[in-house]
Amino acid sequence: MDALTELVGTVGEYVWYVVFAILIGVGLYLTVRTGVIQLRGLPEMFRVLTDSPGDAEDGKKGISSFRAFTVSAAARVGTGNIAGVAIAISLGGPGAVFWMWTIAAIGAASAFVESTLGQLYKIKSRDGYVGGPAYYMERGLKKRWMGLIFAVTITITYGFVFNSVQSNSIVDAVSGSFNLDMADSQNMWIRIVIGLALVAITAAVIFGGIRSISSVTQIVVPVMAVLYLILGLLIVALNITEVPAMFLMIVEGAFGIREFVTGSLIGVLIQGMKRGLFSNEAGMGSSPNAGATASVSHPAKQGFVQSLGVYFDTMIVCSVTAFIILLSNPTFGDERQGASLTQTALGAQLGDWAIHFLTVAIFLFAWSSVIGNYYYGESNIRFMTGSRAVMTGYRFLVLACVFLGAIAALDLVWSLADLFMAFMATINLIALVGLAGVAAKVLRNYMDQRKAGVEPVFHSGDIPGLSGLGAWDGTDFVTTREHWIVQAEEKAEKKEAKRG
Repeated sequence: MDALTELVGTVGEYVWYVVFAILIGVGLYLTVRTGVIQLRGLPEMFRVLTDSPGDAEDGKKGISSFRAFTVSAAARVGTGNIAGVAIAISLGGPGAVFWMWTIAAIGAASAFVESTLGQLYKIKSRDGYVGGPAYYMERGLKKRWMGLIFAVTITITYGFVFNSVQSNSIVDAVSGSFNLDMADSQNMWIRIVIGLALVAITAAVIFGGIRSISSVTQIVVPVMAVLYLILGLLIVALNITEVPAMFLMIVEGAFGIREFVTGSLIGVLIQGMKRGLFSNEAGMGSSPNAGATASVSHPAKQGFVQSLGVYFDTMIVCSVTAFIILLSNPTFGDERQGASLTQTALGAQLGDWAIHFLTVAIFLFAWSSVIGNYYYGESNIRFMTGSRAVMTGYRFLVLACVFLGAIAALDLVWSLADLFMAFMATINLIALVGLAGVAAKVLRNYMDQRKAGVEPVFHSGDIPGLSGLGAWDGTDFVTTREHWIVQAEEKAEKKEAKRG
């Protein structure tokens, strides 16, 4: 197991040097193409968040911008905000926090573009709208093969690997809360019990579809985030005199002489970038899958909403975690530490009760992330096939990975997450470059309407030359493959009705 962990970690390290350059380069390119929309669009981000949803095809109320936002936030705001930030600081020092902020500021432009495209090229399915990078690769770039590669990658990354990370972090939090050595074989039964419990409550939700998922996340995500933020701000208030020194430590660590001389500066940068991307997912191609489910009047609206999600995740939630840890004078640079580092910092500041509180918070963060992660895979399974048997098999494999994550080693799980995340981000970023011009035209169409004083509404004919916009002109399922998906779903429903 140690050899496998070392191999995956080594491969991932070299891959990330390449991804780092692509991530920054594409983020800056999209920042220019959109006119720095991540800054000038801030007022619009808050305005469209409260948009009322339109009616879905089945007559039910559609998914609102806010509900779609909470699904993506459920995947974003997870253990990456607690365990991921702790790992970044434990390995890269305080300077990693600065680079997390940097990737968020640049990545918000990528988030806008990918979620706008996700909305633009979405289609209608039996359960409502569905879309994401695989769909805009096929419909926008006309490269179905690329969409298939991405669909397989995101399904493995989120449905399997990242969900293992979430359950693994819950076990790590429990061990820190009760001072247990989970590496001890005598405590394996605890891991098994936690894993089975997670499987049970996850199964109850994921078999209910996107409406079931979003109805849970729109309650759980805001409540758990607010409670955690209050706790973090309390610690900042109690240590207010140390805050200036903390910010100085972050900046010095990001550009410090010691890191430059020892050659670890690039390591600090990479740690911050990796953990930042794992947390806010900007440009990775995940949030467009949730954003595409929203019933909105213009594709750019969901681009604004998901850009706001990047700021909410990294600039607020991740920063609070970093402040909790850094204000507790942690040791770093010696070994990888996850959620237990944050727990130790909380305990030192507020007492043992805070450790148990964080265990509950991590459980809620992680479980909501499992739900959001699962949906990303479901959306892409739909892209690959309309088979209900395949979908059912995927759901059971997700549950198996949730269980296995609870009993696996921390280092291996996180190393696998880093590696798959790099592959997934690279594929999506290449597609974003190819479709940047389309996103810029959609944004221009939106801003022109806002300047004219009207609520932006989009129709497929508004931008000449665009095709594959079935959800915007009422001609969904125009391809043979999509007709086959609908027919397969109808046949499956008839079979189930006969059995009933």
